[in-house]
Amino acid sequence: MRDALVAAAFRLFLERGYEQTTVDDIVALAGVGRRSFFRYFPSKEDVVFPDHERCLADMTRFLAAGDATDEPVRRVCDAARLVLRMYAENPTFSVQRYRLTRKVPGLRAYELSVVWRYERALAAYLRTRFSGRPDGTLRADVIAAAVVAAHNNALRSWLRSDGQGDASVTVDHALGYVQSAFGAAPAGPVTEQPEDVVVVVSRRGAPLWRVVQEIETALGRD
Repeated sequence: MRDALVAAAFRLFLERGYEQTTVDDIVALAGVGRRSFFRYFPSKEDVVFPDHERCLADMTRFLAAGDATDEPVRRVCDAARLVLRMYAENPTFSVQRYRLTRKVPGLRAYELSVVWRYERALAAYLRTRFSGRPDGTLRADVIAAAVVAAHNNALRSWLRSDGQGDASVTVDHALGYVQSAFGAAPAGPVTEQPEDVVVVVSRRGAPLWRVVQEIETALGRD
């Protein structure tokens, strides 16, 4: 029933336009009553974004399932990939919705409110992880905003290409910028290096540049 309502709605949106299509038109085409429509969707706007509530719930559960061993920036980047997966499940529908939201200002505003909820979910997780830092709240909010911006930049690029190619490659590349900027650097192999001990004798009151020059000379540097 839910899928039938979405299919009917988008068929009418494409044929008549979003503003010209009413809920009565949608239920008539789907062969159900108005009560059935509102059982699944609170408003006509919600039928355009049928999977965001589920995806937001999945993201929230994913973040809550993490533990203290998870690198927090990587965790929120992985959470953002759940949104990509939702779009990539049905590229044709996702492209149609993208085109529709570009034409209808009210849908664009609705979409921005949904994006804000994703960002708040990421920020809430990061605030918990950074709670011991003086700048924890600021860092959490900045990183959450960066993750959403990087994800959406790559996602829209894929949608503008009519859903061609592998969207995950583009999104991974964008999220890589966030991880490199804010994430913990991977620990590299520790190699033992012999220590040099240099003793420099300089007269009291010698200028600092002279002391540095003497040290460089002792180390054999030009």
